[in-house]
Amino acid sequence: MLNIFNLFRKLIFTDNIPAQSIKMVKYLKQDEAINIDQELFDVYKFSVDQLMELAGLSCATAIHKCFPPNDYKKVLVICGPGNNGGDGLVCARHMQLFGYSSEVYYPVQTNKPLYCNLVHQCINSNVTVFNSLPESIIGYDILVDALFGFSFKPPVRPTFLNIMDILKTTNKPICSIDIPSGWSIEGVPESDGIKPELLISLTAPKECARSFKGKYHYLGGRFVPKALENKYQLELPPYPNAECCVQL
Repeated sequence: MLNIFNLFRKLIFTDNIPAQSIKMVKYLKQDEAINIDQELFDVYKFSVDQLMELAGLSCATAIHKCFPPNDYKKVLVICGPGNNGGDGLVCARHMQLFGYSSEVYYPVQTNKPLYCNLVHQCINSNVTVFNSLPESIIGYDILVDALFGFSFKPPVRPTFLNIMDILKTTNKPICSIDIPSGWSIEGVPESDGIKPELLISLTAPKECARSFKGKYHYLGGRFVPKALENKYQLELPPYPNAECCVQL
Protein backbone atom coordinates (compact mmCIF):
# COMPACT_ATOMS: atom_id res chain seq x y z
CA MET A 1 0.00 0.00 0.00
CA LEU A 2 2.84 2.37 0.84
CA ASN A 3 4.46 1.76 -2.56
CA ILE A 4 1.20 2.58 -4.34
CA PHE A 5 0.88 5.79 -2.31
CA ASN A 6 4.45 6.83 -3.18
CA LEU A 7 3.85 6.14 -6.88
CA PHE A 8 0.67 8.23 -6.80
CA ARG A 9 2.49 11.05 -5.00
CA LYS A 10 5.26 10.98 -7.59
CA LEU A 11 2.77 11.24 -10.43
CA ILE A 12 1.01 14.18 -8.82
CA PHE A 13 4.08 16.18 -7.89
CA THR A 14 6.38 15.38 -10.79
CA ASP A 15 8.30 18.29 -12.35
CA ASN A 16 6.89 17.27 -15.73
CA ILE A 17 3.40 18.51 -14.88
CA PRO A 18 3.00 22.00 -16.36
CA ALA A 19 2.90 24.66 -13.67
CA GLN A 20 -0.27 26.14 -15.15
CA SER A 21 -2.17 22.94 -14.31
CA ILE A 22 -1.54 23.76 -10.63
CA LYS A 23 -1.70 27.56 -10.65
CA MET A 24 -3.18 29.66 -13.45
CA VAL A 25 -0.99 32.37 -14.89
CA LYS A 26 -2.48 35.77 -15.70
CA TYR A 27 -3.22 36.68 -19.33
CA LEU A 28 -2.31 40.26 -20.21
CA LYS A 29 -4.36 42.84 -22.04
CA GLN A 30 -2.56 45.14 -24.44
CA ASP A 31 -2.27 48.11 -22.08
CA GLU A 32 -0.90 45.85 -19.33
CA ALA A 33 1.73 44.39 -21.66
CA ILE A 34 2.79 47.89 -22.74
CA ASN A 35 2.94 49.16 -19.15
CA ILE A 36 5.01 46.20 -17.95
CA ASP A 37 7.50 46.69 -20.78
CA GLN A 38 7.73 50.38 -19.96
CA GLU A 39 8.38 49.70 -16.28
CA LEU A 40 11.11 47.22 -17.18
CA PHE A 41 12.80 50.02 -19.11
CA ASP A 42 12.06 53.02 -16.86
CA VAL A 43 11.95 51.59 -13.34
CA TYR A 44 14.19 48.53 -13.55
CA LYS A 45 16.59 50.02 -16.12
CA PHE A 46 16.68 47.10 -18.52
CA SER A 47 17.81 48.03 -22.03
CA VAL A 48 15.95 46.88 -25.13
CA ASP A 49 18.85 44.75 -26.32
CA GLN A 50 19.12 43.08 -22.89
CA LEU A 51 15.49 41.98 -22.98
CA MET A 52 15.75 40.91 -26.63
CA GLU A 53 18.74 38.72 -25.87
CA LEU A 54 16.96 37.03 -22.97
CA ALA A 55 13.71 36.68 -24.93
CA GLY A 56 15.40 35.34 -28.06
CA LEU A 57 17.44 32.83 -26.08
CA SER A 58 14.32 31.56 -24.30
CA CYS A 59 12.52 31.20 -27.66
CA ALA A 60 15.40 29.22 -29.17
CA THR A 61 15.48 27.01 -26.08
CA ALA A 62 11.73 26.32 -26.21
CA ILE A 63 11.95 25.47 -29.92
CA HIS A 64 14.84 23.11 -29.22
CA LYS A 65 12.73 21.29 -26.62
CA CYS A 66 9.81 20.82 -29.02
CA PHE A 67 11.52 20.54 -32.41
CA PRO A 68 15.11 19.30 -31.89
CA PRO A 69 17.62 19.87 -34.71
CA ASN A 70 18.17 16.16 -35.28
CA ASP A 71 14.63 16.02 -36.67
CA TYR A 72 14.06 19.64 -37.73
CA LYS A 73 17.39 20.81 -39.07
CA LYS A 74 16.58 23.67 -41.44
CA VAL A 75 14.66 26.63 -40.06
CA LEU A 76 13.37 29.87 -41.56
CA VAL A 77 12.93 32.73 -39.08
CA ILE A 78 10.56 35.39 -40.43
CA CYS A 79 11.29 38.76 -38.86
CA GLY A 80 9.24 41.94 -38.83
CA PRO A 81 10.56 45.49 -38.41
CA GLY A 82 9.86 45.88 -34.67
CA ASN A 83 10.90 44.35 -31.38
CA ASN A 84 9.28 41.02 -32.25
CA GLY A 85 11.57 40.83 -35.26
CA GLY A 86 14.53 41.66 -33.02
CA ASP A 87 13.61 38.73 -30.80
CA GLY A 88 13.53 36.61 -33.96
CA LEU A 89 17.03 37.70 -35.01
CA VAL A 90 18.40 36.75 -31.60
CA CYS A 91 16.49 33.46 -31.73
CA ALA A 92 17.96 32.63 -35.15
CA ARG A 93 21.51 33.21 -33.90
CA HIS A 94 21.03 30.99 -30.86
CA MET A 95 19.35 28.29 -32.96
CA GLN A 96 22.40 28.26 -35.20
CA LEU A 97 24.55 27.72 -32.10
CA PHE A 98 22.17 24.94 -31.00
CA GLY A 99 22.85 22.97 -34.19
CA TYR A 100 20.15 24.19 -36.56
CA SER A 101 20.73 25.55 -40.05
CA SER A 102 19.09 28.96 -39.59
CA GLU A 103 18.05 31.42 -42.26
CA VAL A 104 16.27 34.73 -41.75
CA TYR A 105 13.73 36.41 -44.00
CA TYR A 106 13.81 40.08 -43.00
CA PRO A 107 11.89 42.09 -45.64
CA VAL A 108 11.75 45.50 -43.91
CA GLN A 109 15.09 46.22 -42.28
CA THR A 110 15.69 49.28 -40.16
CA ASN A 111 18.89 51.30 -39.97
CA LYS A 112 18.69 51.65 -36.18
CA PRO A 113 22.03 50.57 -34.66
CA LEU A 114 20.42 47.88 -32.46
CA TYR A 115 18.91 46.04 -35.42
CA CYS A 116 21.96 46.55 -37.62
CA ASN A 117 24.03 44.95 -34.86
CA LEU A 118 21.63 42.01 -34.58
CA VAL A 119 21.83 41.40 -38.32
CA HIS A 120 25.63 41.69 -38.19
CA GLN A 121 25.72 39.14 -35.35
CA CYS A 122 23.55 36.74 -37.36
CA ILE A 123 25.69 36.99 -40.47
CA ASN A 124 28.87 36.49 -38.47
CA SER A 125 27.29 33.42 -36.86
CA ASN A 126 26.71 31.90 -40.33
CA VAL A 127 23.01 32.75 -40.37
CA THR A 128 21.88 33.81 -43.85
CA VAL A 129 19.77 36.98 -43.83
CA PHE A 130 17.81 38.01 -46.92
CA ASN A 131 15.00 40.44 -47.76
CA SER A 132 13.45 38.61 -50.72
CA LEU A 133 10.73 36.06 -50.18
CA PRO A 134 12.01 32.50 -50.74
CA GLU A 135 10.62 30.88 -53.88
CA SER A 136 9.58 27.88 -51.82
CA ILE A 137 9.50 26.82 -48.19
CA ILE A 138 9.49 23.12 -49.03
CA GLY A 139 13.13 22.79 -47.96
CA TYR A 140 12.52 24.16 -44.46
CA ASP A 141 11.58 21.89 -41.58
CA ILE A 142 10.09 24.57 -39.30
CA LEU A 143 9.11 28.23 -39.56
CA VAL A 144 9.59 30.76 -36.77
CA ASP A 145 7.02 33.55 -36.82
CA ALA A 146 8.57 36.77 -35.49
CA LEU A 147 6.65 39.20 -37.70
CA PHE A 148 4.29 41.16 -35.46
CA GLY A 149 4.18 41.62 -31.70
CA PHE A 150 1.50 42.86 -29.32
CA SER A 151 1.51 46.38 -30.80
CA PHE A 152 0.23 45.09 -34.18
CA LYS A 153 -2.89 46.74 -35.56
CA PRO A 154 -4.59 45.59 -38.78
CA PRO A 155 -4.58 45.70 -41.71
CA VAL A 156 -1.42 43.81 -42.69
CA ARG A 157 0.87 45.97 -44.84
CA PRO A 158 1.21 44.88 -48.51
CA THR A 159 4.88 43.98 -47.97
CA PHE A 160 3.87 41.18 -45.61
CA LEU A 161 0.78 39.82 -47.40
CA ASN A 162 2.60 37.06 -49.30
CA ILE A 163 4.46 35.70 -46.30
CA MET A 164 1.28 35.90 -44.20
CA ASP A 165 -0.53 33.82 -46.85
CA ILE A 166 2.28 31.27 -46.68
CA LEU A 167 2.06 31.11 -42.89
CA LYS A 168 -1.70 30.63 -43.06
CA THR A 169 -1.55 27.77 -45.57
CA THR A 170 1.70 25.93 -44.84
CA ASN A 171 1.81 22.41 -43.45
CA LYS A 172 5.18 23.11 -41.82
CA PRO A 173 5.25 23.51 -38.02
CA ILE A 174 5.11 27.18 -37.04
CA CYS A 175 6.66 28.52 -33.84
CA SER A 176 5.22 31.95 -32.98
CA ILE A 177 7.07 34.38 -30.73
CA ASP A 178 4.78 36.04 -28.15
CA ILE A 179 1.80 36.61 -30.49
CA PRO A 180 0.86 34.61 -33.58
CA SER A 181 1.22 37.24 -36.29
CA GLY A 182 -2.04 38.80 -37.38
CA TRP A 183 -3.85 37.90 -34.16
CA SER A 184 -5.38 40.65 -32.06
CA ILE A 185 -3.76 40.65 -28.63
CA GLU A 186 -7.15 40.67 -26.88
CA GLY A 187 -9.43 39.14 -29.50
CA VAL A 188 -10.26 35.75 -30.99
CA PRO A 189 -8.16 34.90 -34.08
CA GLU A 190 -9.85 34.76 -37.47
CA SER A 191 -10.75 31.30 -38.74
CA ASP A 192 -8.12 31.53 -41.50
CA GLY A 193 -5.42 32.95 -39.21
CA ILE A 194 -2.02 31.47 -38.45
CA LYS A 195 -2.20 28.22 -36.47
CA PRO A 196 1.18 27.69 -34.78
CA GLU A 197 2.18 24.40 -33.21
CA LEU A 198 4.31 26.23 -30.64
CA LEU A 199 3.63 29.56 -28.96
CA ILE A 200 6.34 31.13 -26.81
CA SER A 201 4.71 33.79 -24.66
CA LEU A 202 7.15 36.39 -23.32
CA THR A 203 6.94 37.99 -19.84
CA ALA A 204 3.39 36.63 -19.47
CA PRO A 205 0.80 35.22 -21.90
CA LYS A 206 -1.38 37.71 -23.72
CA GLU A 207 -5.19 37.48 -23.79
CA CYS A 208 -5.21 35.96 -27.29
CA ALA A 209 -3.23 32.96 -26.00
CA ARG A 210 -6.50 31.66 -24.53
CA SER A 211 -7.43 30.76 -28.13
CA PHE A 212 -4.17 28.94 -28.83
CA LYS A 213 -4.91 25.35 -29.91
CA GLY A 214 -1.40 24.21 -30.81
CA LYS A 215 0.60 21.41 -29.24
CA TYR A 216 3.10 23.39 -27.14
CA HIS A 217 2.77 26.61 -25.13
CA TYR A 218 5.87 27.90 -23.36
CA LEU A 219 6.59 30.95 -21.25
CA GLY A 220 9.96 32.57 -21.90
CA GLY A 221 11.99 35.53 -20.78
CA ARG A 222 12.94 34.80 -17.21
CA PHE A 223 13.60 38.44 -16.36
CA VAL A 224 10.53 39.74 -14.50
CA PRO A 225 11.47 41.11 -11.05
CA LYS A 226 9.33 39.72 -8.24
CA ALA A 227 8.04 43.16 -7.26
CA LEU A 228 6.81 43.75 -10.81
CA GLU A 229 5.19 40.32 -10.90
CA ASN A 230 3.37 41.08 -7.65
CA LYS A 231 2.28 44.56 -8.76
CA TYR A 232 0.51 43.17 -11.84
CA GLN A 233 -0.55 39.92 -10.11
CA LEU A 234 1.02 37.88 -12.91
CA GLU A 235 1.04 34.60 -10.95
CA LEU A 236 3.99 33.36 -13.03
CA PRO A 237 4.84 29.66 -12.72
CA PRO A 238 8.20 28.75 -11.22
CA TYR A 239 10.95 28.13 -13.72
CA PRO A 240 12.59 24.77 -13.02
CA ASN A 241 16.24 24.87 -12.00
CA ALA A 242 18.23 27.15 -14.33
CA GLU A 243 15.77 26.96 -17.23
CA CYS A 244 14.97 30.14 -19.19
CA CYS A 245 11.57 28.83 -20.33
CA VAL A 246 8.77 26.76 -18.82
CA GLN A 247 5.91 24.85 -20.39
CA LEU A 248 2.42 26.10 -19.61
